[in-house]
Amino acid sequence: MAVPVSGVYAAYTGPVSWDAALWAAVLRCGPQAALSHFSAAELDGLVDRPRDAIHVTIPASKRVWISDREFDHDRPRIVVHRSDRLPSARHPARTPPRTRPEETVLDLVSMSETLDAAFSWLATACGRRLVTPDQLLAAVASRSRMRWRTDVLIAVGEISDGILSHLERRYLRMVERPHGLPRPQRQARMANGGRSAYLDNLYGDFGLDVELDGAAWHPAESRWQDIRRDNALAGSGIITLRYSWVD
Repeated sequence: MAVPVSGVYAAYTGPVSWDAALWAAVLRCGPQAALSHFSAAELDGLVDRPRDAIHVTIPASKRVWISDREFDHDRPRIVVHRSDRLPSARHPARTPPRTRPEETVLDLVSMSETLDAAFSWLATACGRRLVTPDQLLAAVASRSRMRWRTDVLIAVGEISDGILSHLERRYLRMVERPHGLPRPQRQARMANGGRSAYLDNLYGDFGLDVELDGAAWHPAESRWQDIRRDNALAGSGIITLRYSWVD
């Protein structure tokens, strides 16, 4: 039998899959443990690639000691976090056991080195429809301690208003507000050739759409799709202006 970690056995031979390694890590840490942080984010689609380590949260009253020898033979490292909020943060049904998506997002926000990185977690989670701004606000309110609480609340408010990237946020703070521009309809949904298109900033009264193209959010392969959409909008009387960002 393969032995993923101490005290946990796989009832098959051969390599241990990543899914099995996740299960082994959470079982190794006890019956009340749950995958969290990057590992929970991976399972729920917030991150696209597995990390080298597996993150597990246990109740604050518990202790888990893991020997370095358990990470021999290319086994992934287990990072253990402790939290007195785990009973409410743990998802009631999903398996392997993991934290709720909104709790996972806030855990990653708290680990971020900068506010920009924290905003990325919030915006990505909402942009991928993994959580709603209201769920994030409720999760923030349930925490007695929250790093960058005021900034997070402001960011969630901006995301609720349709700001889903750093470039859109810079446009709001450095262009729209300082120059007194009218408030646009953000992420405006429009029909485009039988499909739905979402416009970054639609100034309907002026027949103008302002698109903000950051490299991370608008990769090169989508350029022709954007051009076709812009041409279709022009045919319906809406002119598109596109701007990008230079560091």
